[in-house]
Amino acid sequence: MKNIQIAGMSCGHCVMAVTKALGAVDGIKDIRVDLKTGVATYDEVKPVEASIVAAAIKKAGYDIVG
Repeated sequence: MKNIQIAGMSCGHCVMAVTKALGAVDGIKDIRVDLKTGVATYDEVKPVEASIVAAAIKKAGYDIVG
């Protein structure tokens, strides 16, 4: 499982937007986004570069912490 800290989420819509963005990345499955902690957790079916994950989250309108 991979974890990524996300900044800028404030509601359930944000959670859905991040979940949808990560779900569109080829190779990612079992996505869980926790609004309270700001952490998205996911599994990789095949290796996915961190830059691709970050780009998907940024395209959805959110920032990566760290």
